Amino acid sequence: MKAHFIAIGGSAMHNLAMALHLKGYQVTGSDDEIFEPSKGRLKKHGLLPKTIGWDTSKITSDLDAVIVGMHARIDNPELIKAQKLGLNIYSYPEYIYEQTKAKTRVVIGGSHGKTSITSMILHVLNTLEVDHDYMVGAQLEGFECMVKLTQDAKIAVLEGDEYLSSPIDRRPKFHLYKPNIALMSGVAWDHINVFPTFDNYVEQFQIFVDQIEPNGSIIYCELDKEVKKVSQNARRDVTQIPYATHPHRIENGITYLMDNGVEYQLAIFGNHNLQNLSGALNVCLQLGIEKEEFYKAVQSFKGASKRLELVKRKGSFAMYKDFAHSPSKLKATTRAVKAQFGSRRLIACMELHTFSSLNAEFLKQYNGAMSSADEAYVYYSPHTLAHKKLANITKEEVSKAFNSDNVTVITDSDDLVAILKSKNWDEATLLMMSSGNFDGVDFDALAAVLG
Repeated sequence: MKAHFIAIGGSAMHNLAMALHLKGYQVTGSDDEIFEPSKGRLKKHGLLPKTIGWDTSKITSDLDAVIVGMHARIDNPELIKAQKLGLNIYSYPEYIYEQTKAKTRVVIGGSHGKTSITSMILHVLNTLEVDHDYMVGAQLEGFECMVKLTQDAKIAVLEGDEYLSSPIDRRPKFHLYKPNIALMSGVAWDHINVFPTFDNYVEQFQIFVDQIEPNGSIIYCELDKEVKKVSQNARRDVTQIPYATHPHRIENGITYLMDNGVEYQLAIFGNHNLQNLSGALNVCLQLGIEKEEFYKAVQSFKGASKRLELVKRKGSFAMYKDFAHSPSKLKATTRAVKAQFGSRRLIACMELHTFSSLNAEFLKQYNGAMSSADEAYVYYSPHTLAHKKLANITKEEVSKAFNSDNVTVITDSDDLVAILKSKNWDEATLLMMSSGNFDGVDFDALAAVLG
């Protein structure tokens, strides 16, 4: 089999390219820019294009599949040639479905928690040596490639993103996977450049539920009003399985699961993570895993990359980084850290980085999102606004949107770092939240100075 990737350097695309290469396919690709870690990982497997840019000579009639990433444009010369030749052209999720349509597909959807839940399930299956294919959005400890596709595995666990599939396929990715077992963690408006209203955004999750295979199941967080409504509107043949926050207790900064008088010490914490764990448990039960097996296996789960990921702990100081950037994620993450280390000061920093978060109208959704922190800093870069060709927003607009006396707004990352370095970090926790990196802040170097 021969497959060509248009925009092979993407986070998801290069993982799929590696997975097909490891499966024995002949894989080629092109891109007009490739950054680390994609560049080094493609090079390691001999898949890095010899030259940067698009090359129509790579589009030949003997290709079995042409896979198009979101980074490509509809006028991409390789895509146009593939269309003229009548080749089989797939978006990333379409091809994942093609590779897994004979398997039991578990698809994890939701505005937040997808990566963590998917990662927990993979960790448990790996620990218990249950063979499975998978696709997950974040780099996980111990995983070389974040996509695995085999001939023999009977199960495929897929993270179901609601963003668009490709430049020529404007459907959300998770509409294409047709799950046998679906999970929905939460619905909180995001991607306003694609889904301009909340109702339009919620509709995508109803379509996701409608795509569940006959006699499948929907596992859903009953604490989320919209999730509950959408899930309970599933077809009659679809089994509904609600979940909530798993029973637990916290002692000396450590969380213990509780089940029938038995306790299990965890490496993760926070109500949001304990809801994710309940969802993962119900998925594993559907896959035939025993409850006690799950509990024992999940104890060693340390979390996905940048999902309440510990950067450093020393004495009474701890620093965490998290992918949180939307209003609901900020609230859940700051509350989790404050609850876990209630006697310590919590200093929380977040970066407005996404299209939605830098939109003056959407900013209103952040009302009270950082109120759980003792001190909160909201950072955004005027350069990012200009780069994304967005209208300017002022510090005053941002401060008013967050509507909390503990919030300070900063537009220079050097100023933010200087403020953090000036503080006493005894009996304190630092939480850095962003889908970016605060314009180049080295978290490890910062932690070394603070702690």
